[in-house]
Amino acid sequence: MMDQKVDLPPRQQITDLEQAAKHIRTARRILVIGCSGGGKSTLSLKIARRFGLSYISLDRDVYWLPGWVTRDRVEQRMIITSRILEERWIMDGTNPSSLDIRLPRTDFVVWVRMPRLVCIWGAISRWAKWIGRTRPEMAPGCIEKIDLEFLRFICKRCSARTLAANSLR
Repeated sequence: MMDQKVDLPPRQQITDLEQAAKHIRTARRILVIGCSGGGKSTLSLKIARRFGLSYISLDRDVYWLPGWVTRDRVEQRMIITSRILEERWIMDGTNPSSLDIRLPRTDFVVWVRMPRLVCIWGAISRWAKWIGRTRPEMAPGCIEKIDLEFLRFICKRCSARTLAANSLR
């Protein structure tokens, strides 16, 4: 069974893995959200390959420019607006500032909810794997890094209630 702690009405929440898989098989546009280091990109890439969906990474395709420079918010929204018009995609990224334009075009949302320590471990092990290089789901020129600020960000954001509250703003 999947975690059932989300405070959504039962009709909006799928807690059975077989039922979730059925929805994923038929969805044309899937949004994957969750905490940094929790496995969103890994899951999204696997689903994209398995079902022939275009993979959109908010980090790679929208948010970051080379050298960890943040793209202008207006430009971010323009890119997202053009990409969500595609017929079939899976989008990996939680950034709540664009949910207002992403959610209406989404058939199915996968919320990857991992415990805080799992997310921290995921971020640290990802850094160790990609140290000195840019991982494929990140923008070119964004060498994998980890610092205390990022770990604090994960600690602060990686609780179900915080993520839900931020996502619904």
